[in-house]
Amino acid sequence: MAYTFQVTIDSAEPHALADWWADALGWEVEPSDEEFIRSMITAGRATEEDTTTHRGTLVWKAGAAIRHPEGLERAPRVLFQFVLDPKTVKNRVHFDVRTGPDDPREVVERLLTKGATFLHEGRQGPSVWTTLADPQGNELCVSH
Repeated sequence: MAYTFQVTIDSAEPHALADWWADALGWEVEPSDEEFIRSMITAGRATEEDTTTHRGTLVWKAGAAIRHPEGLERAPRVLFQFVLDPKTVKNRVHFDVRTGPDDPREVVERLLTKGATFLHEGRQGPSVWTTLADPQGNELCVSH
């Protein structure tokens, strides 16, 4: 039996990080259903403290998700989950962003202007990549 999965990333600011990654990958942030959130509060199944406002929209404080524009059949969902603990060590899992026909150097420059941090260049045989950190310190590699 084959299982489906989503990738979950701990974050101090999940909505801002979801926005950053959606832009970085050309993906979409899943929209918030404000009517559903309000109905959960009215029914006593959630409280106002469970919510926040992001870019003028009522959202769940617990997290935000992104998905590939072609849907979950194309790639797994990525969930950014609120946690209080700060990141303290290198990630054990990270994204390798493959740029396809786009020049990886241009992608790296774009991500740097949007808040990524350069960590190092890597090479193994003919493979070359750039390792960056997203605005909250999570590592990622960019290559062809």
